[in-house]
Amino acid sequence: MNIRLKKYKEQLQEWPEQGHHIMAQYDDEKIIVYQSYRKEIGEFAVKNQFFGGAFSLERMTWIKPNFLWMMYRNGWGRKEGQEYVLAIHLKKEAFRKYLENAVYSSYNKKLGISREEWKEQVTTSSVRLQWDPDHDPFGNKLERRAIQIGLRNEFTRSFAKDDIILIENISDFVKEQYQFVLNDDLDNLIIPEERPLLFDDEILNKKLSLEMK
Repeated sequence: MNIRLKKYKEQLQEWPEQGHHIMAQYDDEKIIVYQSYRKEIGEFAVKNQFFGGAFSLERMTWIKPNFLWMMYRNGWGRKEGQEYVLAIHLKKEAFRKYLENAVYSSYNKKLGISREEWKEQVTTSSVRLQWDPDHDPFGNKLERRAIQIGLRNEFTRSFAKDDIILIENISDFVKEQYQFVLNDDLDNLIIPEERPLLFDDEILNKKLSLEMK
């Protein structure tokens, strides 16, 4: 795998315990996000290095940069139709473009706009932004919030092919690490190395509710 790995417990000492943070593995050029599919879609993506075949370009597709949050959502690859776990190396500029065009999935007065304005934005935008409770390896909720991004229309089409650097099948890795969770052996659990992502754009950081620490 082309992913930096590190022991979960070592990372735990470095991670923020609360607040809104994009926890991810990234560098100047790329960021890794995760998705889970049934075998047919996953195999096509890995073989062809883009999404096609049974993958629907008409439906909204959700990406998650946080590995453990993806494991919570797909049950460590055990949920039906989510057995094929993919690590997608995305162009960082594309990821940023998604967020610049994103509209929150639910209304909140803190957005600084009226409910009617928000509804109009939802209607016209092709990117959704959602913050949910992050989770530990056992699936327990944390104070920290984890981000997921929904793409549709032109953003789904761009994501499916043009924005991708590499698609990796990490299903076997997920199964191996889940055994440590099952055995309550977090000392030996290894996961992708992640750290909070901030942008060099205060307006974007504020829009996303990102916190400095």
